[in-house]
Amino acid sequence: MKKGEKEIPLFVSQINEKFIIAVYQGAFSEYDILIKYRQKNKDKWSRIRTPKHIHWAVDVLIKMHSDKEKTKQFLDFLIEIWNKTRPFKNKEEQKKSLSINYLLESNREELKKYEDLGEKGEYSIRFLILLAKLLMLQEKTNLETAYMFKKLLNSLKSGEDIFEIVSIATHRGR
Repeated sequence: MKKGEKEIPLFVSQINEKFIIAVYQGAFSEYDILIKYRQKNKDKWSRIRTPKHIHWAVDVLIKMHSDKEKTKQFLDFLIEIWNKTRPFKNKEEQKKSLSINYLLESNREELKKYEDLGEKGEYSIRFLILLAKLLMLQEKTNLETAYMFKKLLNSLKSGEDIFEIVSIATHRGR
């Protein structure tokens, strides 16, 4: 892309009245994706942000404090998704995977089942599932043998100490 040209997102979804998430072509590899979002606070949209694993992890920790058992079930659900996630091998797979049906609508039951967890913390369950799936696709597309996100899910589920979770979420794991 030439300097000054406007980037066209590969995928955009308004999650609710508070969040918009978009996916752009990344630069790391041919099928890399770059995830961005905006958040509305007091009727004003934030600047465009790149979500970090630590933001996601902190929100899950808040939910864990509120309802430990249900949050662990939610993490089990995400671990199942991790195990099924495959990297993009071509543009057609990328386009198919970056559809609202693939990313969210196929999980209507889980959206409803875990919806009340979204009342705690910053992020709704819809946002967390969408963001988790995108982070998984991004990680596995750039390195098919990657495991950092799964390691984070497992450490959250097993109740690792906060320092270990932060270390994993900020890519400074042991």
